[in-house]
Amino acid sequence: MTQNQKIYTLNFWLLCSSSLLFFTSFNMIIPELPDYLTSLGGEEYKGYIISIFTLSAGLSRPFSGKLTDRVGRVPVMVVGVVVSCVCTLFYPLIGSVAAFLLIRFFHGFSTGFKPTGTSAYLADIVPFERRGEALGILGFCSSTGIGLGPIIGSWLALETDLDTMFYCASGISLLSILILSGLKETLENPEKLRLEHFNIKRNEIIDKNALSPSIVMLLCTTSYGVILTLIPDYSKSLGIENKGMFFMFFTGASMLVRVFAGRLSDRYGRLPVLKFSTLMLMISLVWIGFVSTDLELYLGAIVLGLGIGTNSPTLYAWTIDRSNPLHRGRAIATMYIALELGIGLGALGSGYIYANELSQIGWSFILSGIFCLLAFLYITFAPLREKN
Repeated sequence: MTQNQKIYTLNFWLLCSSSLLFFTSFNMIIPELPDYLTSLGGEEYKGYIISIFTLSAGLSRPFSGKLTDRVGRVPVMVVGVVVSCVCTLFYPLIGSVAAFLLIRFFHGFSTGFKPTGTSAYLADIVPFERRGEALGILGFCSSTGIGLGPIIGSWLALETDLDTMFYCASGISLLSILILSGLKETLENPEKLRLEHFNIKRNEIIDKNALSPSIVMLLCTTSYGVILTLIPDYSKSLGIENKGMFFMFFTGASMLVRVFAGRLSDRYGRLPVLKFSTLMLMISLVWIGFVSTDLELYLGAIVLGLGIGTNSPTLYAWTIDRSNPLHRGRAIATMYIALELGIGLGALGSGYIYANELSQIGWSFILSGIFCLLAFLYITFAPLREKN
């Protein structure tokens, strides 16, 4: 019971609740963005919807990592959610492709800050031997938001209009900010914000201890970039009206497995669990590349969700295991740089391969499956260490 109390504190549940609302907010708008961009005359830029978002998120990671280690976990989280709240309000006001892409760029800073502070905060309040379990629960809450967001967003767009959807998404971000205001800072001796905190030195960009998990993260998260970019059009081609349905099955499966996967990696080690999850990702992506019915697509979504739900908390735990506690924010930021790079490459590459030709759409999923196979081979044959 003592161990449970160390994990399941008020701060832990506030952290999980803020993540649920944050991920619900910015995922609400994703299924409708391809059609929205098309209405602005930018259908050939669909691959940029996710890739430009992840570009700014990746660029902001060295700053969020340093600020997390120096100024505090909570301020970094608050900045990320405020950016999301404000940017979402601007989507209904734009009238050109250039303005749309500019808003997407600034919106990316939200995920560049919020998850970095969140992961560092959780590592501060959870004992090492139950880190995987705690990350699994946090991932469960985040996945709930990822799953509910697209369904709620598409429903609002169908029943009302896009402007209402955007305003509701912004309001949900505001609720996340209010929850964060109740969190106590966990960084010892936080510094006051100064200009020197934005002077990023070369050795502050990448944490070498996080390189191995980051390589696996980069290869595996190309799949998420492909999904976010192509699933809306793929769903429409199969006669699926609500473009968020794929995400419901995908996220439901991911949520189901996350807590158990975290416990398994605590008990049996990070690397054995990662071998299993990367193979599952490969199989599901190749399957999705060949589907021809909505039921086949949903089956692929379930297997993919199980793979990502096993893979993600294990990679987060492995990154924290290998990090220096004094530079935990930097290590987490390094891992997230790889995540954003993987998503961005997956989105940009899939948009290029697809090129609005449905006959080409399956190849993007198959190629992403090959990247997951490379991740499996790296974990299996490279001389890797689980701890620092």
